[in-house]
Amino acid sequence: MRLTIVQTGDVPAPLRSHFGPYPAMFERMFDNTGKAFEYETVVVNDNGMLPDPTQLEGIVITGSPAGVYENHAWLPPLRAFIRAAYEAKTPMLGICFGHQIMADALGGDVQKSEKGWGLGRHTYRVASRPGFMADAPETLAIACSHQDQVIVPPSEAEVILASDFTPNAGLFYKSGKALSFQPHPEFLDDYALALVELRRGKAPDTVVDQGIESFGKTSDSDRLGDYIGAFFRD
Repeated sequence: MRLTIVQTGDVPAPLRSHFGPYPAMFERMFDNTGKAFEYETVVVNDNGMLPDPTQLEGIVITGSPAGVYENHAWLPPLRAFIRAAYEAKTPMLGICFGHQIMADALGGDVQKSEKGWGLGRHTYRVASRPGFMADAPETLAIACSHQDQVIVPPSEAEVILASDFTPNAGLFYKSGKALSFQPHPEFLDDYALALVELRRGKAPDTVVDQGIESFGKTSDSDRLGDYIGAFFRD
């Protein structure tokens, strides 16, 4: 199966040379599922042209420092792309910003949260178990880095991951072909930790310190990556 990775942002400049680009992180995650995937990348945050989503096998929309409420020339075409992909039932995944822009394009409400920064490894309740997550445990602990949140999900979406901090952390859509998560299963711990450290001075020190301490929890990123692989392959 060929996945088209829609890149909507770049790894922060201080971390880029060491950790590489976001598409490579997704490729590693999918390769680790043991399922056969091929990849192509479309960079849209530089106003790159989006392909016809009806002709694609699978779509992955990455994270970004952008907000869905900001005025970027590439956002309206991306919304149209998402709506067309959803209508065509092209399998589609959104992570972090990808989660938010999918919700925004399909009728939800996304805002900068009054709760502030979500940093480190957060623990999410499994609120529902689609077939590809049938054996999911009660909770999943995954790294996150965000201020914006899906405040109101689209009417087409069911909440499948939730926490007190992020009530709409995972969404599965009624078409059965669209899935999104606020946290980042594609991040390895060294990058996720470096990202938390980079927020010092932007996020309160107490939030940064708690984020660093949270990596003492066991990660469930590989498990969630396996579920995402099954979503696309099955």
